[in-house]
Amino acid sequence: MTWYALQHRPGQGDRAVQHLQNQNVACFYPKVEVERIRGGRRKVCLEPLFPGYLFVNLEQSDPVWSRLRSTRGVLRVVGFSNKPAPVDDQVISQIKAGLEEIKGLGGIKAGQEVELEAGPFRGLPAVFQSYDGEERALVLITFMQKQQQVSVPAASLRAP
Repeated sequence: MTWYALQHRPGQGDRAVQHLQNQNVACFYPKVEVERIRGGRRKVCLEPLFPGYLFVNLEQSDPVWSRLRSTRGVLRVVGFSNKPAPVDDQVISQIKAGLEEIKGLGGIKAGQEVELEAGPFRGLPAVFQSYDGEERALVLITFMQKQQQVSVPAASLRAP
């Protein structure tokens, strides 16, 4: 069994995976959680890691090859000189391991202690409150024996 890349029709990756799985084809369609601003609010969405592409695991002699291009949602098999280009098993394993690592990180939650890495408050411990727009965050810092709410760049936050 070897992994191959398929290009799917725009916006039809999930449909292609569903129809391939109905044909008993092993599929890998890696997705990651991303934060998007929609309607002024932050939303977490699942988006493909490789937009437009998915991976299938097939034998070279499998009869499914003749039906791949006519599968709903599939555009073409990625290849060179009219031959499908195999994807090394190690590459797929590394992608899967990277996805598991990303899932383990998680995001910063309200009330979580963070440390500021840049700006005038660098090195000070803070408590994360919320996001303030797309690139800034509101945190509480203890300054002059009083807690102050400060807006800082979100990129300067680090969970200890």
